[in-house]
Amino acid sequence: MKKIIALVCVALFAGTAAATAPAVPKGFLLYEKDAAKKDKDPETNWKISNSPKTPLEVNPCRKTAPGGAGRTVARTVRFIGVPDFMKVEQVILYNSPAAARKAVAQLRAALSACRSTTGSGSGYRYVSAPVTGLGDEALRVSGQVYYGKAVGVGGERSVLVRKGDAVLVYVRAGEYFKPATRDWTDQLRDARAMTSKICLIATCE
Repeated sequence: MKKIIALVCVALFAGTAAATAPAVPKGFLLYEKDAAKKDKDPETNWKISNSPKTPLEVNPCRKTAPGGAGRTVARTVRFIGVPDFMKVEQVILYNSPAAARKAVAQLRAALSACRSTTGSGSGYRYVSAPVTGLGDEALRVSGQVYYGKAVGVGGERSVLVRKGDAVLVYVRAGEYFKPATRDWTDQLRDARAMTSKICLIATCE
């Protein structure tokens, strides 16, 4: 009888843990609806990953991605259009707001440590700036090809937001030229939309 009671208690505990475990509901991300559509174009591709190990999409140092520790769940939706366009939506939940803050701090450090790389006559530079009034903290990041002091064609424009224990990333990459404010219009719109509802699944401060 004691064994039966113990097994019931274990089952109830497991059920409660499963019910309260954080998760990203299917269809929660903004791009998932488009990703679910059948696409017969051979030059476009959607991919969804639910792996918490997927590197942070803003990753200037490449070899060691920031913000890998303390994750509980994540979802990344990626669109690639041949030959030169990509957009990414990423939502990551951490085990605490402190862990999420640490992830953003690591990204800031990486943007400083790896702000510029060179090779084969060209370079790639990262520049970041804070975004006010968005989440608990937010960054606008540009990555851009350079040839000496001259701007080349090719780069990425990202917006990263932390809200409580959640980190949100919106990236677009393609044939960007000199960074301009309008380059972040879509990413900021998406980031605001997700920030407005992320507390449905995240622990917000």
